[in-house]
Amino acid sequence: MENKNRLSNQELINKIAEHYKAILELIGEDSTREGLVKTPQRAAKALLENTVGYDMSGEDIIKAAVFEHPGSQMVIVKDIEFYSQCEHHVLPFFGKVSVGYIPDGKIVGLSKVARMVDVFARRLQVQERLTAEICEALAKSLPNKGVIVRCEAQHLCMKMRGAEKQESTTVTLEYSGAFENVELRNEFFGLLK
Repeated sequence: MENKNRLSNQELINKIAEHYKAILELIGEDSTREGLVKTPQRAAKALLENTVGYDMSGEDIIKAAVFEHPGSQMVIVKDIEFYSQCEHHVLPFFGKVSVGYIPDGKIVGLSKVARMVDVFARRLQVQERLTAEICEALAKSLPNKGVIVRCEAQHLCMKMRGAEKQESTTVTLEYSGAFENVELRNEFFGLLK
């Protein structure tokens, strides 16, 4: 298998598009039909956009905007919307992530927290790992006394196929450090309301 990094962006799009064209034909579609002629190229571009997180580092994004701060109270960035694709069915899941941390002499630019969420969301994922990766990357790249991440999402693999449960949502939680204390976690949850 050729390494993604050795191919130009257009070569990569063309290679992926060939596979999408084959898939269309395998399911019984006419890939030369007017509405489908450009679909393989569009789908390939969309797949690359939706998986751009493989080319980025969440820790590098955070480290690019760390600033001195003597305070030590909780900082929360809540309701960061995200879109991802489940690695089991390659169907979308989407929702909101809230991230909290207790600074230990330094803080991070708030937009970097949202960008870090996108790094991990823009990969084939499971929600449990997405939540853990966000927590771990922030904990490693920013001096802190604790990090907590809450993720709530809807999964099209639950809504469109299989169980077909339209109202279901999934909530995941990951935390470290001071957030091992249930009272501090409860304060975080209270501030999210």
